[in-house]
Amino acid sequence: MTRLRGGAALAVAMVFTGSALAGCEGLAPPVDGGGASASGAPAVGDGRAANPLDNPDGTKPGLAAITSGADRERARALIEKVATKGRGPRTGYEREKFGYAWMDSAPRDVPFSRNGCDTRNDLLKRDGEEVRFRSGSDCVVTSLTLHDPYTGEVIEWTKSHAIKVQIDHVMPLSYDWQMGASRWTKDKRESIANDPLNLVPVDGPTNGSKGDSGPASWLPPNKRIRCAYSVRFAQVSLKYELPVTAPDKDMMLKQCGG
Repeated sequence: MTRLRGGAALAVAMVFTGSALAGCEGLAPPVDGGGASASGAPAVGDGRAANPLDNPDGTKPGLAAITSGADRERARALIEKVATKGRGPRTGYEREKFGYAWMDSAPRDVPFSRNGCDTRNDLLKRDGEEVRFRSGSDCVVTSLTLHDPYTGEVIEWTKSHAIKVQIDHVMPLSYDWQMGASRWTKDKRESIANDPLNLVPVDGPTNGSKGDSGPASWLPPNKRIRCAYSVRFAQVSLKYELPVTAPDKDMMLKQCGG
């Protein structure tokens, strides 16, 4: 890997720091249209990724594209169930109010919780291919191949360059806070922060560009995955009874042909 120097290194550090401290801050408006990716590069395929419509608990890998007419109709029906309201203030939000990252002590009804392995490594194991572990461990992932749903590219990841892959909260924690999680119990906030339904390993810089945006302001650059992303956003919304903004719901429906 090329060593970054001067301003380039600082830029990467700023992306990482912003994502880590704010749970993703920033704004990158989505680009409408079809195709494989924002750059026009062909998608590499979904790897082992599951269709989110067939993965309601998030325990299967990744986000596979939703392409058939029947599945897109199912997707729109699911998104239609999501409630809407205006976004509340961010006042009082702190990442720590959703538990420390990445804990293994989320409530027992959260898949993978209390299994002796932290949430980040659980997700790397779930989505990674050719996964290798630290010597003597079946938990700490040291390298893997990732079919990144957000960019449509294949990432060869090693722990020595950990920032290259980040775990995205599909429904960002700050967004959750503004839509009602500020009034939740600590256990419920820890649940949504560690629930595999709400978590996807993705390209780090791309995740950094998302901030705490909803779908009306940010969508994955890989256009073919946008309906699947919208479905996953809706699944988290419905499971935790959190509304989304009306523009976000409209954009989600649009991505699935609505």
